[in-house]
Amino acid sequence: MAPPGAAECDLARLPHRKVLEYNAIGGKYNRGLTVLAVFQDLVEPRKQDAESLQRALTVGCCVELLQAFFVVLDDIMDSSLTRRGQPCWYQKPGIGLDAINDAMLLESLDLSRFTEKRYKSIVKYKTAFYSFYLPVAAAMYMAGIDGEKEHANAKKILLEMGEFFQIQDDYLDLFGDLSVTGKIGTDIQDNKCSWLVIQCLQRASPEQRQILQDNYGQKETEKVARVKALYEELELPAVFKQYEEESFSHIMGLIEQYAAPLPPAIFLGLAHKIYKRKK
Repeated sequence: MAPPGAAECDLARLPHRKVLEYNAIGGKYNRGLTVLAVFQDLVEPRKQDAESLQRALTVGCCVELLQAFFVVLDDIMDSSLTRRGQPCWYQKPGIGLDAINDAMLLESLDLSRFTEKRYKSIVKYKTAFYSFYLPVAAAMYMAGIDGEKEHANAKKILLEMGEFFQIQDDYLDLFGDLSVTGKIGTDIQDNKCSWLVIQCLQRASPEQRQILQDNYGQKETEKVARVKALYEELELPAVFKQYEEESFSHIMGLIEQYAAPLPPAIFLGLAHKIYKRKK
């Protein structure tokens, strides 16, 4: 279902209509709707006229287009087959560009690059900043809230929330229910610096590390299965469940400490939306 007012964001008037309609429509619209919802929470009702709501919707649409841009490139790099229950854009007849992904997969495997510090840096800029801080910050600026302290405090909460979200994504890539997620995960095949492989490296014996070295970043089904089995041997699903509870509790503490003067409900709504999510 399209977000309220989506008709005003008429893709038919934009260039490359097919690629926009295929990739920008059909998701959950969380980022774009967050801009609109937070704007409505921050601005007095009497100031929420049609023009200001249209501006908030337009900014939300821009964030959704940014997400569509990342999705198309990410699927090419991942050799993903499906996205939102349908073929990835590059898999459509006549689209192609799989050669870009094939070239990237030629990069040799080097597990020493997979560190927690590197992972946190990737997550900050891949997910946390634009998916969580950007929509809220955009609404804050439109509501006239531009103080350095207010934005710094919001960022403390939202970047932590973004990391929580990406770690969930990494877990669901392998252990999620395909009928719910709507996509086939490929982090193992694509040699991703994911949360699961970081946790595996932190816990693996020399023998288990060699198994990972021999099988990670390979497309063969049996090698992917061997990595998954290794993760299960190391009880990573249980490690994730513990992380999820501890991280959510930490986020609740950050909201209590840093939300003011913004309404805590803004952050609580986002947190509860992603807590124990399945897709």
